[in-house]
Amino acid sequence: MNVQSVSIGECVKVIGGFAFKSKDFGETGKPVIRISNLQNGIVNTEGAVKILPEKVGKGSKATIIGGDILMALSGATTGKIGVVPVNIEGPVYLNQRVGKFEIVNNMMIERAYLRHYLESEMIQSQVWKSAAGVAQPNISPKQLEAYQIPLPPLSEQKRIAAILDKADALREKRRQAIAKLDELLQSVFLDMFGDPVTNPKGWEVKKCRELYRSAPKIGTIRPAKGEGFKVVRVGELGQRVIDFDNCGRVELSNVEFERFSLNIGDTVIARAIGSKKQLGKASFFDGYHEPIVIDSHVMRLRPNQDVCDPKWFYFLIASPRGKLILQSKGGPTAVQFNINSKQANDLEIPLPPISNQRVFSHLFSTIESEKVIQGEHLSKIDTLFASLQQRAFKGEL
Repeated sequence: MNVQSVSIGECVKVIGGFAFKSKDFGETGKPVIRISNLQNGIVNTEGAVKILPEKVGKGSKATIIGGDILMALSGATTGKIGVVPVNIEGPVYLNQRVGKFEIVNNMMIERAYLRHYLESEMIQSQVWKSAAGVAQPNISPKQLEAYQIPLPPLSEQKRIAAILDKADALREKRRQAIAKLDELLQSVFLDMFGDPVTNPKGWEVKKCRELYRSAPKIGTIRPAKGEGFKVVRVGELGQRVIDFDNCGRVELSNVEFERFSLNIGDTVIARAIGSKKQLGKASFFDGYHEPIVIDSHVMRLRPNQDVCDPKWFYFLIASPRGKLILQSKGGPTAVQFNINSKQANDLEIPLPPISNQRVFSHLFSTIESEKVIQGEHLSKIDTLFASLQQRAFKGEL
């Protein structure tokens, strides 16, 4: 089929968010959506920072509603898409560096068709080509509006969108299966050890300084540049596996490397961050094919395996209830929430027998292996889905 192409700007206006002041963000008020809230194709408001009505000012017009399509306009994830849930309760505000696609002609373009096109490799490659080559990748609304989009008749757009929706639903089911494995592990942990905050099983409470093989270590203050060792920053933490693909690089001497490097079994946490809810987000280091170091916003916790199983310890620290223990020690500084080495030493956790910990650790490894298998299946489905998208937007579907 020969499909006419038009510029996105002929049917859609791309509107950037408002430059709210980070000092006005807090724990109460209305949500402000930032790039970090665009997750797996949707907009997640649960972890959003908030702003009080009296602080909104000129940003009052930068709002979003259910169904809006958003895109990250700068940073390592430039081009990332998120759709606002239809049941969102407003007002919800849009921060700078996030763009909203507002359809101005409903007779030209179907919203679901637009979303699938924006997620496709056809436009994502254009975004990265335009955004690359500068220190901070970015794309402007005007650039996006200038991109071409194949635009068959509305009925054909709806047919294509329906096919892609069904295929996308298969991917979502696989993601949900992986999420269920995480829920299973959390359930088993609570059943075996109880809530680490209330300690209903009466385990002996220990200060973490008694459990570490070496003192908590804060990373290098040297800024990431283009060469050197891969360096883990706050943005690469939060999932069990560190996001090595997005790590920067930093040049260090051999002595500095020894101070700031990671060993297998280390728990790595965000120790200095703008939101208290994100303080302590953690990942587990179980090796990589090249040396890894950490930066100054990150802390390394290294358990003594004779008394504290590393995987058990990571899971406790990373769990929602365990994170509360860490956040109770950390506090706000002038510009961010922070936890230091002394506070990490003073963390108090209920410590079950090492034999119990190792039983859980074995289960942890088993479930993580299954997640890897499920992830590989998801990767294959993603590849097939990308092929389907290409055919759809070339008029071959």
